Amino acid sequence: MTQSNSVLIDVEQVWKSFGDLDVLKGISLRVHDGSSDVILGRSGIGKSVLLKSIVGLLIPERGHIDVMGHSVIGMKTRELNRLRKNIGYVFQYAALYDSLTVRENLEFPLRKHTDASESDITDRVLEQLRLVGLTDAIDKMPSELSGGMKKRIGLARAIIKRPKIVLYDEPTAGLDPITAREISELILSLEEQFGITSITVTHDLECARIIANQIYILDDGVFQHSGTYDELKASSDPYTRAFFQVAT
Repeated sequence: MTQSNSVLIDVEQVWKSFGDLDVLKGISLRVHDGSSDVILGRSGIGKSVLLKSIVGLLIPERGHIDVMGHSVIGMKTRELNRLRKNIGYVFQYAALYDSLTVRENLEFPLRKHTDASESDITDRVLEQLRLVGLTDAIDKMPSELSGGMKKRIGLARAIIKRPKIVLYDEPTAGLDPITAREISELILSLEEQFGITSITVTHDLECARIIANQIYILDDGVFQHSGTYDELKASSDPYTRAFFQVAT
């Protein structure tokens, strides 16, 4: 994906704690317009905490987070909700509304955040389902979908408002290797098609290989190393080498 020099997400010296546990310890990250950046790391070390801080779901104790020119920390709820209209969020387990059909799940963000007409909403829902290859699932309930189908619907819902930024939280978690690869390739295709800037947190190295322009390895609250997939794979650093060996 073509990148520009414009920085869309700027995280500077961010600290986030839960009680006596420091999870983020002065972490910094700059994501450029058009870039697909991946954060790799073991489970439970703060990858999702960083994503939630960027979108304002968690409030760090210290540091600065700037998204599309707006300072997120301390932002008023109304302003934050306005900013979130430009951000898609793909949750680890899709987070579909169990009581709504696929159609209704996709309609929901359009009804809540746009003034689109009924015909426009219908057209957009059908378009999204075509993009993810699931037009036949439009009237199914989430309970009738496989794990891979739920991921696809979650992805469709996240980009239905054509956000500038998408944050992915473990988009291939719980999937078999073939389906995980399909989801990763779908993410790459949609990002290229719509010019999406993204951050993906994962421990799936194959997903990172497919979608990442830049990879950051998180450990002990900060990024220990960063680079392209090939640069990190060839690294002589013991931790990086060990991570790649474990992840594969």
